Amino acid sequence: EAGVSKDVILRFGDRIPILGVCLGHQCLGEAFGGVVAGAGEIVHGKTSRVHHTSAGVLKGLPNPFEAIRYHSLIVKREGLPDCLEVTAWTDKGLIMGLRHKHLPIEGVQFHPESIMTTVGKDILRNFLSIPGPA
Repeated sequence: EAGVSKDVILRFGDRIPILGVCLGHQCLGEAFGGVVAGAGEIVHGKTSRVHHTSAGVLKGLPNPFEAIRYHSLIVKREGLPDCLEVTAWTDKGLIMGLRHKHLPIEGVQFHPESIMTTVGKDILRNFLSIPGPA
């Protein structure tokens, strides 16, 4: 349960760039028809290698990089809507990043704001460079 988060994504996602982090990433998945389910493991305060496509907020980053995770739920690959693309994943194939194919909306399951995510500042810098409304 994420309050009005999904409504905000759907109402404003075509107008302003949105970056969903952790729960926000899960809301992004659900807002467009994806399924959030148990990750099979609880990961709190552990780092993982994250592989990526270099798309969107992940552009120009080393591949893979280390990121800190605090979650027990994930957006499942099965049933992922066509409007979303996977941009990042763990060694085990768990989705760590999504982006909308036509709107300036992206999500990451890990925490870029943590000093334990080696490229966190770069991710946030990339997000802040996305043009807003004209």
